[in-house]
Amino acid sequence: MMITTKINIKPHLKEYIIGRYNNFDENSPVRFPDHTDIYMLIWDLLVKRPVNCFVDEGNLEIVLPERYGSKSPEYYNYLGTRSQKRIERKIQMMMWADFREFMEIERYRNGSGIVISVHIFMKKYGITSISEDALVKSYYRWRNRVREREKRPYSMASK
Repeated sequence: MMITTKINIKPHLKEYIIGRYNNFDENSPVRFPDHTDIYMLIWDLLVKRPVNCFVDEGNLEIVLPERYGSKSPEYYNYLGTRSQKRIERKIQMMMWADFREFMEIERYRNGSGIVISVHIFMKKYGITSISEDALVKSYYRWRNRVREREKRPYSMASK
């Protein structure tokens, strides 16, 4: 038996998750593999549904984790607002980590340019709701933070 719920996340994160885990199928709920961190996070955050909450609203439908001998999704099937924000942050961290790793591989192993690499990443996961420029700028900001800058040698040339 499959029990689902809906959560609200940013559109580009939804596209990333659907492209990565759901084979670009927006009409069926996303099922996370049980060995992933996001699966365990969702399982940890599930609580019993409050009496006054009946309908789930959101742009991403997910299949609730079902682990044997523990919380049953029939009863523990509610994710509150804070829980949804934590899931959204986790998905965002996953996307950026995947993006940065992809960029490093494309740039240094395959020799692709940054703009071309960003375009390939967006096509790979079907991301359309965020611009390529935003991803390029994010990559440059991350690269400048992570890598040490070389100190420029100063010359004592007289004028």
